[in-house]
Amino acid sequence: MKKIFVNIKGLLQVLDNSDKLIIGNRMKELSKIDNAFLLIEDGIIIDYGPMENCPSLNSIEKVDSKNRYLLPAWCDSHSHIVYSGNREKEFVQRISGESYQTIAKNGGGILNSSNILRETSFEELYNQSSKRIEEVIKLGTGAIEIKSGYGLEIEAEIKMLEVIKQLNENYDISIKSTFLAAHAVPKEYQNNKDEYIKKIIDEWIPRVAKEKLASYIDVFCEKEYFSVQQTRRILECGIRHGLIPKIHVNQFNHLGGVSLGVELGALSVDHLEVMEKEDYSALKGSKTIAVALPNCSFFLRLPFCPAREIIDKNIPLALASDYNPGSAPSGNMNFVISLACSQMRLSPEEAINASTINGAYAMGLSNKLGSITEGKTANLILTKPISSYSMIPYSFGNTLIEKVYINGKEA
Repeated sequence: MKKIFVNIKGLLQVLDNSDKLIIGNRMKELSKIDNAFLLIEDGIIIDYGPMENCPSLNSIEKVDSKNRYLLPAWCDSHSHIVYSGNREKEFVQRISGESYQTIAKNGGGILNSSNILRETSFEELYNQSSKRIEEVIKLGTGAIEIKSGYGLEIEAEIKMLEVIKQLNENYDISIKSTFLAAHAVPKEYQNNKDEYIKKIIDEWIPRVAKEKLASYIDVFCEKEYFSVQQTRRILECGIRHGLIPKIHVNQFNHLGGVSLGVELGALSVDHLEVMEKEDYSALKGSKTIAVALPNCSFFLRLPFCPAREIIDKNIPLALASDYNPGSAPSGNMNFVISLACSQMRLSPEEAINASTINGAYAMGLSNKLGSITEGKTANLILTKPISSYSMIPYSFGNTLIEKVYINGKEA
């Protein structure tokens, strides 16, 4: 089945197969073909170029894209979209002056979400999560990573991972799964964290790996959560069982987790609101990508990741939503891009690069998604008629997406 987009005002993020991510000064550039066409067949990009080279295909579906931009769908490499209920009461508590850390110490935060999730059936958890998946697809997301971490006991963690697996089977977008049992220490282990870590290492990781329920292993490396040494033990166990490491790191404090991530070959280190000289040094020249989560900084009124400095130091950067019930209850990647421009001083080109090809890299998907490239999957965003692609971050309160295509089909 073929489909051709014609009269495209600007075909964005046109790359060849050698580009797996964009770094440094190249992020200031967004490859573009003006007045273009794009041809897809069976959900795969097979040809594109200027309209003067457009093939004559009279018998196939045509999408007139006059005054519109066509670009790859967003690749959201960090989310916690599988959860139950909400934490709106904590939102009100923070308005009244309580900090995220204080709320967590008093039984809120991740532990609150854990209590709710443990009582939620598989069917209800799936139903709540599927609505969120459908929501973010309409907002232009064509690939997403989803973490466990609200179960904090093995059967609840497995329930989360099985919901993620079911979502991946039932929806056409690419969904990657991450095992994050080391998200917090559950109440029953508050006085015996080592025993909890031992269970994760000796029992939980082997089971998750055996049942092939995750691609990645993650840890919240932070004061009062998991130390650098504890993070090392968990990640090294994951590596032994074939799971690729990622780390939540430097959200509130610099502990040395970035250097650990690079040492262990982590695909990404995420958050990075607090950065020190040694963190930049560790990341530069490595294969580990920095992932900034501006929704979280916005919602918690925290410092933003120093993304400008990361890019200027030739370190690869991706943007992600961190969609979760407590610190970033939104999966709107269009707003993420707006925040990156307005609060982190990225150019529109840098923000789009960070949300497409670099986001795909942060999920191990840059061979099939994140750019307009022959042979890649046609997960695409068609904008409304707009003056330029800079309108996407500029018009932060509006959605300038007219249609989303997943595997070449209108979502």
